[in-house]
Amino acid sequence: MDYEKFCSQILDAESKIRFATVYDEWATRVGGGMRKGIENLLSERAENELVNLSILDWKAHKSMSKWLGNTKYTLAEYDKVKRFSFYLGDDFLLLVSAEKDVDTNVVVDHVIKLYYKNQE
Repeated sequence: MDYEKFCSQILDAESKIRFATVYDEWATRVGGGMRKGIENLLSERAENELVNLSILDWKAHKSMSKWLGNTKYTLAEYDKVKRFSFYLGDDFLLLVSAEKDVDTNVVVDHVIKLYYKNQE
């Protein structure tokens, strides 16, 4: 999959999405980034820490899959933004942040549809 294209499509799908980036299991960015013109709310250090914590959470969810099934996504809502983690199989994690007032269902539907469309 072309993860740069995938993340661009996510940003194009909803104007309230601030950030869409795919990481591998070692927290290496493989595609995506911040929407142009949007200021990052996190310092580089804080962003790296959040990515690493998200990777640990992803690995914990994978270990529970034999009992609960595969995790599709998780959501954290903060005072300023919503942060989504989408589990793209066993190898990649998509992190998406959006304005707090974004419709959660719209974001989830767009991302899942785009993911399967890009699998074809």
